[in-house]
Amino acid sequence: MRRRLIQSTLAVVLVVIAVFGVSLVIVETRTISNSAQDRVKSEAVRLASIVDSRLLIADHVDADVLRDQVTQDRYAVIRIPGEKPIEVGSKPDGDVISATEPGEEGETVTVQEPRSSVTREVGRTLLIIGLVALLAVIAAVLLAIRQANRLASPLTDLAETAERLGSGDPRPRHKRYGVPELDRVADVLDASAERIARMLTAERRLAADASHQLRTPLTALSMRLEEITLTDDLSTVKEEATIALTQVERLTDVVQRLLTNSRDPRTGSAVTFDLDEVIQQQLAEWRPAYRSAGRAIVSSGKRHLEAVGTPGAVAQVLAALIENSLMHGGGTVALRTRVTGNQAVIEVTDEGPGVPADLGARIFERAISGRNSTGIGLAVARDLAEADGGRLEMLQAKPPVFGLFLSRTPPSQRTGEGEPTVR
Repeated sequence: MRRRLIQSTLAVVLVVIAVFGVSLVIVETRTISNSAQDRVKSEAVRLASIVDSRLLIADHVDADVLRDQVTQDRYAVIRIPGEKPIEVGSKPDGDVISATEPGEEGETVTVQEPRSSVTREVGRTLLIIGLVALLAVIAAVLLAIRQANRLASPLTDLAETAERLGSGDPRPRHKRYGVPELDRVADVLDASAERIARMLTAERRLAADASHQLRTPLTALSMRLEEITLTDDLSTVKEEATIALTQVERLTDVVQRLLTNSRDPRTGSAVTFDLDEVIQQQLAEWRPAYRSAGRAIVSSGKRHLEAVGTPGAVAQVLAALIENSLMHGGGTVALRTRVTGNQAVIEVTDEGPGVPADLGARIFERAISGRNSTGIGLAVARDLAEADGGRLEMLQAKPPVFGLFLSRTPPSQRTGEGEPTVR
């Protein structure tokens, strides 16, 4: 591209120089020739005037008198009637420029100048025109190189940006070039980079969330299946199989919920449901794990509370809190239900050392963990709670108390009742 731009610019300049340069040479040649002819004629008129003045005062006219009056390199012949022609200067050889002027006393003055002087002047003029043309060509080449670099370098940068996008590096460059068309392409590439970055972030987040959210149901399902393999009691097998099927349904709900949240985190399917059912379901699923750890999990508080939300999402939030207590807490884990205003609250607490002071409210940030864990469980749990219009908070650090706040009124009935709005 650079070569084509330089060649095209140089071709245009050469055409312009050829058209205007040839015209200028012709005009200058004619001007120099006419100027030389006018000079010779002016010289003849001047000499004729001098001769006339000499003849009027009856003075003698000879070559010595006129020698100083004739310009160097010129040849003059004065013809006076009845006298021998007077020659001043050396007669030129070859082609000459000549002018003859008659005097008032009947004399004639002829002045000649060799045409080689005109040729030399024309040569000097052509040399000047050639130098100017050469400078114009050099300037045009430099300008073409600069312009080619200004256009080609941005295209190279844009090609590298597109290649980076294709290789999975979606960082926008935010670089502009002062050329509207190229800047428009750069804007589109930067916008595409930002969209790709958001998509990659969403995919990585979905993968991390799926890994964390599916691990707990799969672990619980694995424990149920192990208990089935270790017992010969048909009733126990049936009971455990029923619970395992329920867990499979919850696992399906988890997958569906993750896919839904990956498309729109605020897309919810909130309904009014009984908190006792969700809590008892979680107690049944987690008791075997707590028994294996030599710990207990219990529930207390107000019964038969109804709340608004997605049962599957609420179950996932409680599972995240219960698992967090199992991994990082100690002693008995208690689930307490209570009512505050128009909200139903489920508190999850244990007898462990609590949340370290250096974590504080950052406990809900992704990749923040007090021990060697993924650090996304509580972040996912908060996202799930907020997607249904609720909220998850750490009410106390030591001993740890986490509260899940859910509305008790459907969204369609909240407006105009003067009750506090759930954030």
